[in-house]
Amino acid sequence: MVPPLLVTSGDPAGIGPDVILTAYHLRQQHDLPPFLVLGDQQALAARVHSLGLDVTLVTSTPETAHQDFTKGLPVWPVPVKRAVQAGHPDPANAEAIINTIRLGVESLHQRRGSAIVTAPIAKSVLQSAGFTHPGHTEFLAELAQTCWGKPVHPVMMIWSPLLAVVPLTIHIPLKAVAEAMTADLLTTCVEIIDRDWLRWFGQSRPRMVLAGLNPHAGEDGRIGTEERDILIPAVQVLQARGFDLRGPLSADTLFHERARATYDIALCPSHDQALIPVKTLAFDDGVNVTLGLPYIRTSPDHGTAFDLAGKTANGHSLAKPDSMIAALKLAHTMRERGGFRE
Repeated sequence: MVPPLLVTSGDPAGIGPDVILTAYHLRQQHDLPPFLVLGDQQALAARVHSLGLDVTLVTSTPETAHQDFTKGLPVWPVPVKRAVQAGHPDPANAEAIINTIRLGVESLHQRRGSAIVTAPIAKSVLQSAGFTHPGHTEFLAELAQTCWGKPVHPVMMIWSPLLAVVPLTIHIPLKAVAEAMTADLLTTCVEIIDRDWLRWFGQSRPRMVLAGLNPHAGEDGRIGTEERDILIPAVQVLQARGFDLRGPLSADTLFHERARATYDIALCPSHDQALIPVKTLAFDDGVNVTLGLPYIRTSPDHGTAFDLAGKTANGHSLAKPDSMIAALKLAHTMRERGGFRE
């Protein structure tokens, strides 16, 4: 039997538990695959009560998750240090949150899980437990390197049915982006995207387009020289190697409907340049996918939203489960297409 999808519950004071529980509640409606939640079982039970959901929690392990999924939501308990209060993150629970993610990745390495879906964390809360990474993605890359013994270059992709984007730089200040935009960075990202798009999405040679760093893609050096001196030569080399890559093109005309029909993935030099259009077009069903890892990782494309945690209106959770549902379905699809790596 294929090992289950593993779902880390993120910060238990945020909306991670809400969207996980609601997704399970709607599992038949959305034809969701079996999954195993890693997190504090008491916190999840309290959230079931506050949301008024008819959900049974079953203490489980990767080996029993498929069978348990028919009885209730399987939970692999990772206890927190202090009782969770929805909407109020507690640094005392930072270590448990980190351990949940670590356990998930270690289980993938042990082939006890087939993919990991991560609920949102708040980095500021985790710093008290020694978390030094700028984001979830970088921590997952370090865990991959520790478990598999090989360095990895994580590539963050936000995928939706309408648009897929890759920010070539992630959690760095905007003033540092120009210096970080090297031919080596672009080449590495293009190679990883091309390889993983075939494995996980079943399409060889995806059509990629590169957005310019500067307004109007630099206008041949009149509004910045990065395109002329770095990006255009790098694109030409990659094209000569057979990659389907165009650009750099002006970012302000890259995301309308007719333009989107001409490519599969848009590569953008900066974080917000990539995420603003995809979150505008697909805020509810966008999925964060990390390429370049030795395992499948997806995540809802939203944060912890502490202000919504545990709250309802008209009998429904204020936290919409759409992105979590999309993340679960995409992880299952990627697993079916390519399996998880040796």
